[in-house]
Amino acid sequence: MNNENIIEIKGLKKSYDKGKIKALNGIDLEIKKGEFVSIIGPSGSGKSTLLNMIGALDTAGEGSVEVAGIDLTKTKDLSKFRSHEIGFVFQLHNLIPNLTVLENVQIPMIGTSISGKDMEKRALELLKSVDLEDRINQRPTKLSGGERQRVAIARALVNNPSIILADEPTGALDSKTGDIILDLLKDLHKKENVTLVMVTHEPYVANMADRIITVRDGKILEEKTNNI
Repeated sequence: MNNENIIEIKGLKKSYDKGKIKALNGIDLEIKKGEFVSIIGPSGSGKSTLLNMIGALDTAGEGSVEVAGIDLTKTKDLSKFRSHEIGFVFQLHNLIPNLTVLENVQIPMIGTSISGKDMEKRALELLKSVDLEDRINQRPTKLSGGERQRVAIARALVNNPSIILADEPTGALDSKTGDIILDLLKDLHKKENVTLVMVTHEPYVANMADRIITVRDGKILEEKTNNI
């Protein structure tokens, strides 16, 4: 693996329904440490499948996926990799409704060697960084969509991951709230120097990245570098 690259994908293929649906059809992709990359394409183009492969939420049919020096196609236990290397931000945030905001952010640290006191301290720091320190004892159902997404971002960062994977993070939000979330992600990407890979179908969202990967029919159609 090239030292500069944190993600290297070669000849990646994935199909479902006994080969009838070809989600990925030969993807080659390299992403550098600290880069902000957007993956754009129409619905069903394979972009979310590709993100799930990088995050070890799905397995490859053919080809190789190497992330943070780990060959995901050869590693048996991927739970440690997912909890330490990757922070996930989903469109529908996946918060647990009967837990408080503070408890939700601490979830990825459960089962680690971090003490309860330190878990709470880290969660509070991150909730402060996303301007939610006054909401820590609320349940997610009492929050707006934008606030819930900010909780999800704090949770994604809690284990100091090297990569954040964001799947349509503004998809369920109005444009004003979506812009706030995007600015927050960009700001955290710079401050924490994490690699940010974001799936979107919105061109204006994609254009915020250093590099735009366009995916169609399970293949990379084009790559464009942004001079921003």
